[in-house]
Amino acid sequence: MSILKLKPACKAYVWGGHRLVDDFNVEYDGEILAEAWALSCHPDGASTIINGEFGGRTLSEYIDANGREVLGENCRRFRDFPLLIKLIDAKKNLSIQVHPSNAYALEHEGQFGKTEMWYIVDAEPGSFIYYGFKREISREEFSARIEQNNLLEVLNAVEVQRGDVILIESGTLHAIGAGIVVAEIQQNSNVTYRVYDYGSARELHIEKALAVTNRVPIVRKGSAYPHVADCDYFTVDKLTLDGQLTYRTQGRVDHKSFLSILILDGHGTLSNQTEAIEYRKGDSFFMAAGAGDWQLEGKCDALLTTVRSKYNPIRVGVTIGSSEIQLGLVDEENRLLAVERRLTERRRGAQSIIEDTARNILKLLDDNGIALDQCVGVGAGVAGTIDRRSGTVLYSNNLRWENVPLLKELGELIPCPVRIANDADCAALGESIAGSGRGVRDMVLLTIGNGIGSGIILDGKMFEGGMIGGAEVGHQVIRVNGRRCSCGRNGCLEAYVSVAALLRAARLALGRETTLEEIFKRYDLGDADMVELIEQYVMMLGQGVVNIVNMFRPQLILLGGVMSAYADRLIGSIEEMMRRDCFGGESSRLPSIEIAQLGETAGIIGAANL
Repeated sequence: MSILKLKPACKAYVWGGHRLVDDFNVEYDGEILAEAWALSCHPDGASTIINGEFGGRTLSEYIDANGREVLGENCRRFRDFPLLIKLIDAKKNLSIQVHPSNAYALEHEGQFGKTEMWYIVDAEPGSFIYYGFKREISREEFSARIEQNNLLEVLNAVEVQRGDVILIESGTLHAIGAGIVVAEIQQNSNVTYRVYDYGSARELHIEKALAVTNRVPIVRKGSAYPHVADCDYFTVDKLTLDGQLTYRTQGRVDHKSFLSILILDGHGTLSNQTEAIEYRKGDSFFMAAGAGDWQLEGKCDALLTTVRSKYNPIRVGVTIGSSEIQLGLVDEENRLLAVERRLTERRRGAQSIIEDTARNILKLLDDNGIALDQCVGVGAGVAGTIDRRSGTVLYSNNLRWENVPLLKELGELIPCPVRIANDADCAALGESIAGSGRGVRDMVLLTIGNGIGSGIILDGKMFEGGMIGGAEVGHQVIRVNGRRCSCGRNGCLEAYVSVAALLRAARLALGRETTLEEIFKRYDLGDADMVELIEQYVMMLGQGVVNIVNMFRPQLILLGGVMSAYADRLIGSIEEMMRRDCFGGESSRLPSIEIAQLGETAGIIGAANL
């Protein structure tokens, strides 16, 4: 089923008439019908599917059953279904109102604000809308006029006729006048602040309206050619078939966006390769992303709505480690625009860390002048075992977390899609996208620090295996009954080649504490103890690399983490071991081994690309 015919949710507001029933074929038994929500997944009124196997179920239920892929790639940036499309019959004047921005609405209402467009379907002679102010006014004058009941004197009244298009951006004071039928395409929000309602007893929202209203006259924008309207939330095209010279048109729904078709007038047939559905005035159809070719025949006026990719999108990458949380802003070219570091203070517990991280993400966007709706997603890399399907940190020894629903909790605080993964996997993804692994389809990153992190990229994608947690190559056994590892086993790679392991070995050799810098300085000077120590270290690390090559056959091995600063002393010996010990030797196309390029920022960039 690729063409869904929708039954609207109906709203009987006091200012409505009966034209949506009489002229637009909306099924409704009441005396007043103000709005028909023709395409809606909003909890205040969802559209219902009429035809096919999902007949009788809501559009929301269809999306839940088939996955968000039906919305298309361009909708990944939205946490919820992005649009609400209505037919509005204004028999009487609507209240003077304003919609808040996303940032204000999320802070004060817990949902998105609203930008919308009106297509004037019909208008009685002399009908008008209110659209902003005639002149700039102060907040004090705005407040006084509301109180003195003379606000209408400074509002910009615009006479409208059939076919007019008006884009109402958030913060614009507006109202539909009596005698107008409107098709409204808007953000999926029901937040409205009324400031004047012609003496009715309905609640006003004056303080909030004062806070969000743009008090400067709005310059009405012309057509968004080749579309009638185009913004980050929706793209709307007008289709007209006169039934004679133009009787048929066709199109294609690709994987980027779903398609909404709202019939404003006429009748005919909507079809694809497998089905044909008759349409008439007032009908609404939904076609899932990737539905393929469609054809419209007959005589009609219709609005076709899709969602395009966002201009200049920004993503947030976060890495949560035992000692530090790093946050970064990443643009569409994977350039790091800003980075901020905060102490983890893991004693606070998961909930406090998550709440603080959410606040710092919002602050980082604000400090860099980036609107919240420009952020298309947040990715978080966490040290530990991650179930990406449920968004849960199953276990993190470093953070002392167990079964923390990070995706759910962070997603409730950040109003855009959130994804999580293991931090080493994120670092590997970052290097493959913007670092030393660019252009390489198969690579392994070894992050050598207090432990051994590993990230594997196979065929350009993060390898997570058939089970939760991805690969933990640091816990391969390289010496049976060897040193005790933090994981509880004996002889793991991590027990021999982590920075902590190397420092322990150096302490035994020198009889005192030391640093990596001193170890390698003495090694460069030919100190016999340190030369022997590093030779043993390289032998163990090389053994682990050989095992990795034999298992995964990557094109590239990257060495990252703290040890990457000294990796130039190690690579030659490891290459020699690969030539000698890898299955097939040099004839097996051995991978190159290089130093990771991005350092700590690899995890941020990778997380931002989740």
